[in-house]
Amino acid sequence: MQLLKAGTSMGANLEEAKAGQSRADFLSKCRIALKEGREAHYWLRLLKASDSCNEDLSPLVDEANQLVAILTTIIKKASFSIIRK
Repeated sequence: MQLLKAGTSMGANLEEAKAGQSRADFLSKCRIALKEGREAHYWLRLLKASDSCNEDLSPLVDEANQLVAILTTIIKKASFSIIRK
């Protein structure tokens, strides 16, 4: 259940970020999405380690890791552009 909440919250916050009222609002929503992405990544790793799922979760764990990396890059670049102004 926590995995579903974290994964769907990540997507919802990214949708809100696209409609951000300012760059600060955009960054705030992206940061929340990143936190949720990290949580989803955690739950996927935990499920994989527990062997409680009959499916191979490795592709999902890798995908979650890539999403976290992408969001981290977006946040760093958007934050840097604010500092430079």
